[in-house]
Amino acid sequence: MVTCEIFTPVKPASGHILIVRLGAMGDIIHALPAVATLKHNFPGWRLSWAVEPRWIPLLAGNPFVDRIVPIDRKGLDNFRASWRELRAERYDFAVDFQGLIKSALTASFARPKQIFGFHQSQIRERAAGLFYSRKASSQAPHVVDRNLDLAASAGATSAIKNFWLPPGAPEGSLPAGDFVLASPLAGWRSKQWPIEYYRILAARLREELGVPLVLNGPPGSGLDHISGISGLIDATRRATAVIGVDSGPLHIAAALAKPGIAIFGPTDPARNGPYGDTLQVLRAPGVATTYQRGAEIDPAMLAIAPETVFESLKTVLCSSSPSPTRTR
Repeated sequence: MVTCEIFTPVKPASGHILIVRLGAMGDIIHALPAVATLKHNFPGWRLSWAVEPRWIPLLAGNPFVDRIVPIDRKGLDNFRASWRELRAERYDFAVDFQGLIKSALTASFARPKQIFGFHQSQIRERAAGLFYSRKASSQAPHVVDRNLDLAASAGATSAIKNFWLPPGAPEGSLPAGDFVLASPLAGWRSKQWPIEYYRILAARLREELGVPLVLNGPPGSGLDHISGISGLIDATRRATAVIGVDSGPLHIAAALAKPGIAIFGPTDPARNGPYGDTLQVLRAPGVATTYQRGAEIDPAMLAIAPETVFESLKTVLCSSSPSPTRTR
């Protein structure tokens, strides 16, 4: 629920909205419904999205995004080209879903008439709030719903929970039949599940259920599938079920309403977990939530045994597939 005053603009037939969510994978996915909602509530308006180049494949062909503005800070020439592209059009307002100084500066540099962002108390870098002309505070537990509240504060009060993703494209080889897809890596090592556990799980899946485990991650750790974003989306669509940790690939699976298991430890699944009800969350009881970027696997992740994951996954694989609850 938004606790600030809702902005109720007089909506002309046309206008231009700038979205700033530079990265990363999971965070961009969590912003998709809010962006779709903005486009839906401002019919006839153009919508541009400022994003780091590596994440552009997540937005390719998105019907709610009219223009993608790559923000490339690698090298002075790329930096200048990004700013020229950003300023090539005039924006009626910008919405910063990231809440960092770099994202707030990006929005400010575009020279929109207004900038919407979260209140300083709800962003990681409080100084970013100095750039916002209007601020929203959301009491929603999950990031997706917080983003929808921020969109509502900008006048997009009719929400549509649309997680549109491109179809992806095959990369590498995948089993012809059923398989379970796991993405073992995460931005913080503390959120990862040990590779040895995946090996144990893979053996049981093959021996007892005849289903291979495909790892979209480091080579030499099982049946490997190395791909970029397009290949990951394609593999996720084709997988019978998925296993994930708190990282972007898990949120792709949630956006596609895939069944499977989400393994959580230090981060709070109520806030950062898979959105929707198709993925079962496993987290050890009594775990203290922390967002410290640990350099070692958190003990809470070690506490989730391969046997526990196997039994939960077996139930998923042996039951009927859940019905999708949202548009993808």
